[in-house]
Amino acid sequence: MIGFTQLYPTFTSIGMKKAWILNDLYVSEEARGAGVGEALLHKARAFAGETGAASICLSTAPDNKAARKLYEKNGYHQD
Repeated sequence: MIGFTQLYPTFTSIGMKKAWILNDLYVSEEARGAGVGEALLHKARAFAGETGAASICLSTAPDNKAARKLYEKNGYHQD
């Protein structure tokens, strides 16, 4: 295994739809920089679409520059 992501279900009462919380995204050190994190994000987004979810929410530490760059590159915005 070189990486994983973990999604938790939630619900948006305003949109009356399912939503997902991306709680963990991990890529082993030797696989970093090879597109694994981006592939996991794309799969999570596809899964959210397949389940009719309104959104995916995630968070990371303010000083985790690598993760923030990956998330922003893939369309996630700071809230």
